[in-house]
Amino acid sequence: MFNLPAFVCLLLCGSVLGIEVDLELGRIRGINLTSRLGVPFHAFRGIRYAEPPLAELRFKNPQPVRPWAPVTLDASQDGPMCPQPWNNMTDVSEDCLRLNVYTKSVNSSTRLPVIVFLHPGGFYVFSGQSKYFAGPAHLMDRDCVLVTLNYRLGSLGFLATGSADAPGNAGLKDQVLALRWIQQHIHRFGGDANSVTLLGYSAGSLSIGLHMLSPMSRGLFHRGICMSASPYGQWGYDESDLGLAQRQARLLKCPEQPAKELVSCLRGKPMLDFVSTYNGMFEFGWNPVLNWRPVIEQDYGQERFLVEHPYKTAQSGQFYKVPLITGITEFEFLSGAFFDLRNESIRTQLNNNWDHLAPIALLYERDTPHSKKASTVLRHEYLGNGPIANPESLQGLGRLYSDALIGVEYHRFMRLMSPHTPIYTYYFRYKGRYSFLKHPDTNQTFGAVHHDELLYLFHVPILTPLFNQTDPENLIIERLTRMWTEFARKGDPHNATDKYLCDLHWPLYNPDDRKYLEIDVNLSTKTGNINEERYRIWDNLFAYPSF
Repeated sequence: MFNLPAFVCLLLCGSVLGIEVDLELGRIRGINLTSRLGVPFHAFRGIRYAEPPLAELRFKNPQPVRPWAPVTLDASQDGPMCPQPWNNMTDVSEDCLRLNVYTKSVNSSTRLPVIVFLHPGGFYVFSGQSKYFAGPAHLMDRDCVLVTLNYRLGSLGFLATGSADAPGNAGLKDQVLALRWIQQHIHRFGGDANSVTLLGYSAGSLSIGLHMLSPMSRGLFHRGICMSASPYGQWGYDESDLGLAQRQARLLKCPEQPAKELVSCLRGKPMLDFVSTYNGMFEFGWNPVLNWRPVIEQDYGQERFLVEHPYKTAQSGQFYKVPLITGITEFEFLSGAFFDLRNESIRTQLNNNWDHLAPIALLYERDTPHSKKASTVLRHEYLGNGPIANPESLQGLGRLYSDALIGVEYHRFMRLMSPHTPIYTYYFRYKGRYSFLKHPDTNQTFGAVHHDELLYLFHVPILTPLFNQTDPENLIIERLTRMWTEFARKGDPHNATDKYLCDLHWPLYNPDDRKYLEIDVNLSTKTGNINEERYRIWDNLFAYPSF
């Protein structure tokens, strides 16, 4: 029956006080905003999807949030980011398991496709907040519901002692619980729970690959956009990461064994103690970049995220198959090479102790005859026989870091997934005025590096203004947001009636012609695997695990 008071509240709250929606958990009040091009939409931010992971819940599987009725939840502002090495310590909290929902309609019958953003950051930094990294203004020009979320990071999210006290993968289980929340509640925001697309970058993209393998995630999403990472690098998977847990214990003056006492002590430490010791968790600089890793969980009676080795699941074909978009940028981790080469101490260490440092930075086995051979081959192939110098080694070291940290796992993802599920793949080469890497002396960009596509999918206030229609970035924003939302709507990025996409010809990838889309000022179809000769070096050095 038509509810007049609720209708009046919707009008008044939407235009004066903010927009209110009733969930099974309680009432929630958001605010009204406008998109990049002036389209009105509703924002509901800082919504808890899980209980705060405090005290005995620290390091454990997340628990669903309890109802807050009869209180009306204020969802007008971003919640805090999860603890991480960030300058603004007033904006971090363990009560960070929050999500933001952006929508043009709160009509339950609207059923718009849902895009869920899993943020990057190596599982130790960044967030789903709008004020820093994931502003919705670009995607809200399209017809979709956008959800961004936080998940636990660093030791608080990925401590894995190989025991029931800290079985691992807590941050990934946070993502699962958020997806379950979306299944239950997104229709209240005009979203279609049967059309959920995961959009992930770097660690977020790696997460999507793992969600395809996890029994916990099956059925919770229907498409994936995997940008610059996958679970299939040259690095390995273990049932615990006790060595890293013990490093954290030493820094916080906790016992290193037995595991139960280690975890009990860490559970009692203030959150800021974890934040203040982040630097000490890395071995040199910010290496290894993928310091906290997913683990294969043993069964302690908990719901398990990963139950077997990801390569085993992929090779068997027994995984949750969804249509995919995946791709990489032209220069990926050039930024890491740029700053390492400008650091005299790191540059000297790389020259004098390459065999020890290369496996740490490049994520492969250490201190074995094979490791030493791999280090020798990789240095010769990418850097030649001379010293590592600045700026002479920038191109070679940039390619080496890019392939080790992103390219190899992208290449293997294509090989393992393409026999089983449809994939569109791309190579992003657009050089914009803004970038996650600018030369500090000239303020000039180098080209498309890791994260740069996000500047066009999202408003990233820490790096760019809000672009308008006369800015040179407008065309790439229109094309990317339209291709991604078309794919979210129907599993196909094409739309022949859209003036920005009418000339798009992006074939599905197949191993015979290996076609991909090159995204630059123009969109063009290319043939042949990206960087194939470089990735062959890695395949020769590091065989695919077989089961």
